[in-house]
Amino acid sequence: MIDVNRLEVLVTFARTGNVTAAAEELHFSQPTVSHHLHKLEAETGAQLVRRVGRGLILTPAGERLAERGEEILGLVARAERELQAAVSLETGTVRLAIFPSAVATLGPRIVEETHRRHPGLQLEVTEAEPPQAERMVLAQEADLALAFTYPSETGSEAVNSEVLGLDPLYLVSPPADAVGAKATWGAHGRLPKSEKMISLDDLGAFAKDPWMAGCERCRGYLVSTCGAAGFTPGIAFASDDYVAIQSMVAVGQGVTLLPRLALQAHRHPDVVVTPVDGASRSLRLLSLGRPPLPPALEAVSEVVRDLVADAEKRELTPSAVQGV
Repeated sequence: MIDVNRLEVLVTFARTGNVTAAAEELHFSQPTVSHHLHKLEAETGAQLVRRVGRGLILTPAGERLAERGEEILGLVARAERELQAAVSLETGTVRLAIFPSAVATLGPRIVEETHRRHPGLQLEVTEAEPPQAERMVLAQEADLALAFTYPSETGSEAVNSEVLGLDPLYLVSPPADAVGAKATWGAHGRLPKSEKMISLDDLGAFAKDPWMAGCERCRGYLVSTCGAAGFTPGIAFASDDYVAIQSMVAVGQGVTLLPRLALQAHRHPDVVVTPVDGASRSLRLLSLGRPPLPPALEAVSEVVRDLVADAEKRELTPSAVQGV
């Protein structure tokens, strides 16, 4: 049987990369860390580490066990919290990680609604992009995470990922009279007022326009989406700041794709916004282990589910949407 304490040593060694750092984090001596690693090898019957020079590195078997061990330790910690927390939901702290544009739009409402439904619960909100949020859940630094994925993206099998809804994407283009504009705004200039939605194929009309790009993951989806329309976008400006991107678009420096939550958080008054049929990202709730969740986590999860569903019903203000 695997000793959980020794498993923690292995996971810490894998994360820190060497015996010295693992010993410092665990408040052990270096010989104690080495002893636990070798005892774990004896318990499992597998070689988990090997010596290279004066140090140790993980073998493939050690890497696999360390990855699974991170999940096991997370479940053990969750079980301990369940035993300590009041089942009545009158006490407890839930740590929730949320991606930036959702922090600005859904974050305040989640905090407010959680306090209204469960006054005794303490909700700690941290801003984190989806890959970081997933790592935080695995490392037990967050209990839940509201994240997003683009089509074809997958996450860790160790994390439970519940799809809550879709966040549609919009083409963001300059006004027709933008000063100093570099963009052509499509083959036919500004979109007709009667056109309230465009298809992915319609993006081909913007093949010659400069494009604004966001984070690495968002840029990848932008490039693949434009590729489906038959062209490779020329990236003229890149920023994770959707406020800055809209400001560049507003003065005619290019076009971009932005999700609805980002536009709900901030919409420049001078940009034209047109929904793109079939372009969206999935909103997901991440947690460790299989349901049912502990009562406090389930209570916050229910608040998140309800507010994401409500956000899907909220359209952008009419003045912001092309064709309205």
